[in-house]
Amino acid sequence: MSDGKKVLVLNCGSSSLKYEVFLMPHRKSLGRGSIERIGEAKGILSQTSPKGQVKSEEVFQDHGQAMLRVGQALVDPKLGILEKITEISAVGHRIVHGGEKFASSIQIDKAVKDAIEQNIELAPLHNPANLVGINEAERFLPGVPQVAVFDTAFHQTMPPAAYLYGLPRELYDKYRIRRYGFHGTSHRYVASRALEILKRNPDNTNFITCHLGNGASITAIEAGKSIDTSMGFTPLEGLMMGTRSGDFDPAILGFLEERGYSAKDLSNMVNKKSGLLGLSGISNDLRDLEAAVDKGVNNAIEALDVYAHRVRQYIGAYAAELVKVDALIFTGGIGQHGTRMRERICHKLENIGIMMDYEKNAQDGSNEGVVSQPFSPTTILVIPTNEELQIALDAFELLFPQEVRDRRRSSDVNL
Repeated sequence: MSDGKKVLVLNCGSSSLKYEVFLMPHRKSLGRGSIERIGEAKGILSQTSPKGQVKSEEVFQDHGQAMLRVGQALVDPKLGILEKITEISAVGHRIVHGGEKFASSIQIDKAVKDAIEQNIELAPLHNPANLVGINEAERFLPGVPQVAVFDTAFHQTMPPAAYLYGLPRELYDKYRIRRYGFHGTSHRYVASRALEILKRNPDNTNFITCHLGNGASITAIEAGKSIDTSMGFTPLEGLMMGTRSGDFDPAILGFLEERGYSAKDLSNMVNKKSGLLGLSGISNDLRDLEAAVDKGVNNAIEALDVYAHRVRQYIGAYAAELVKVDALIFTGGIGQHGTRMRERICHKLENIGIMMDYEKNAQDGSNEGVVSQPFSPTTILVIPTNEELQIALDAFELLFPQEVRDRRRSSDVNL
């Protein structure tokens, strides 16, 4: 398995830098790592590969210093992932917001960087850090081609009926206020994997994908394209999440403002103090709440019931939009590992042809596979997401199309 291209995947946050190296097209992870607390008094570097683990506490003044340290860790003589840094053939970047400009992944050039910068107003916490990651990678790996993979791109196929809000048209025309959706790379990955598992063609297949974690969203996928998704102009809209409120009556904000809450207070409340944490008063971690449910704690019971109720609402709405649903897919931390939450969600979906095998769901736990009854019109799947692999796939397919074609021809011959 020595042939192939090594793709470095980077996810640059405001104070973090996560990375993973893949051997493509074999889809093999060679190792991964992260640097946390960049710009703080003490940062943490951790890296794991088949050779072992690198872990250290250091000061990382900025992302440039962090990128240099990543390079050193990658080629560490004893525990490194690579023999030399020149083995990297491409870099794939996770970019949060592509606005209306990008409906697919794209090789990075100055025009792409300018467009990412123009979308900073739509993702002020993420796009600046993503741009820093691109610039530092270009400095560290001069001449190595780079690809931007956008969280929002997959949802650019939504029709106006799904992405426009019932607000004055001038707000869309002037400020681009509309539904954008997020988690697109995850929804796209699990949908592709489901097609492989079910041996189906995307042209006649419809999915509802549920990415359930501390952040959560649901997407309706028709013939391989997103036609609706639960997150909106920001990741706040839609499902109730770990600390985010999800959908609620916006007049509540005006009501609270009249009673002394500032705009900053309200934003902090709905983004960081609501959801499972706010409603339960206990935790945003599903495991903590399940333990509290077992002890009969009413607030925990109600919080999890609300969570399941909101997910069911969206599944029902999207089932109506899609007319037929071939598979319901669960992914994300809660979607993959929360067996009891999956049961809560599916318990009332039998009337629309979604019939869970509750025993199989409990036994299979977090494993990839089918957890529906054999006679269920809609297949229920659990699929671990892998956004990093999807980014590596996009980079490889964009930058090395001839190798992709050669590989496909070889596969056809073998068949």
